[in-house]
Amino acid sequence: MDKWQCIPCGYVYDPEKGDPDNGIAPGTAFEALPEDWVCPQCGASKDQFEKVV
Repeated sequence: MDKWQCIPCGYVYDPEKGDPDNGIAPGTAFEALPEDWVCPQCGASKDQFEKVV
């Protein structure tokens, strides 16, 4: 699964880790995150992320 990076702050969403502090289980793909999910570090929306290549 692809990792995604927050453009404003640099946080990297790793689907293998998920975001357990915000109810996102490990193994959750970025595309499967709820539309209202935001960056846990800066609060940016999903459209502010880009795929890490």
